[in-house]
Amino acid sequence: MFIDTAKVNVKAGNGGNGVNCFYTDKLTRPGHPDGGDGGKGGDVIIRVSHELSGHTLIDFQYRQHFKAHDGKHGSGKKKKGADGDDSVILVPPGTLIFDNDTNMLVADLVKNSEEIVIAAGGEGGKGNRSHKDATQGSLGEERKIRLELKLIADVGIIGFPNAGKSTLISKISNAHPKIAAYPFTTKNPVLGVVRTDDLEFTAVEVPGLMEGAHRGIGLGDLFLRHIERTRLLVHLVDIGENTKDASDDYKNINEELRLYGKGLARKPRIVAA
Repeated sequence: MFIDTAKVNVKAGNGGNGVNCFYTDKLTRPGHPDGGDGGKGGDVIIRVSHELSGHTLIDFQYRQHFKAHDGKHGSGKKKKGADGDDSVILVPPGTLIFDNDTNMLVADLVKNSEEIVIAAGGEGGKGNRSHKDATQGSLGEERKIRLELKLIADVGIIGFPNAGKSTLISKISNAHPKIAAYPFTTKNPVLGVVRTDDLEFTAVEVPGLMEGAHRGIGLGDLFLRHIERTRLLVHLVDIGENTKDASDDYKNINEELRLYGKGLARKPRIVAA
């Protein structure tokens, strides 16, 4: 299943409390303050992993809540509490992170191992070893975020439904999409790696577009998102027996690219008939 959007709740760990403690022995009277600081709460980190198979956000269909560990409280003898463990969320390359409340783009994660602290852990409280009363640790950040996947590919294959896009990508790459003689066989973008003697690149086939795709008709706006990062478009046209229909199809798709924006209409294109 291809899932390219998800909503997630993240909560960083709270900081541990500092402690009021006094050291006394038979030689030290009155005792002197030696309370330790609390540990820092763990961060919630989002990190890109090329290891994720399928280039999809399907894992977040089953888990939407992520929480880092709290810091430990301080103790006597100036012992600092242990820091809380971070919570690391792995996402495929090309994942955009939005603040769900403000709809503001927080990060666009593309490169392998690229990461961002999406929720910072609370600071630990101070112990009384500094001759001040101990303080409590601060709360970790909590927020709701939205993840959107925008596939990373070198070449995007576009066209009307049933133009032959699935057949093309199955012949030139390692992809194995469903192929049938009826429209809308492909319901999700399909990635494939193309290898020749002297180069290697990634191609993505998007499901068939139609008039009004830029407005979301046929989920076209969601599919067009996945060719925004491509360097080149292959526009596949079924010439059939009526070249006028093929010409109209070509013009209609070009108009959808122009209306959608995001620079799609200005991308270099190869027309495959």
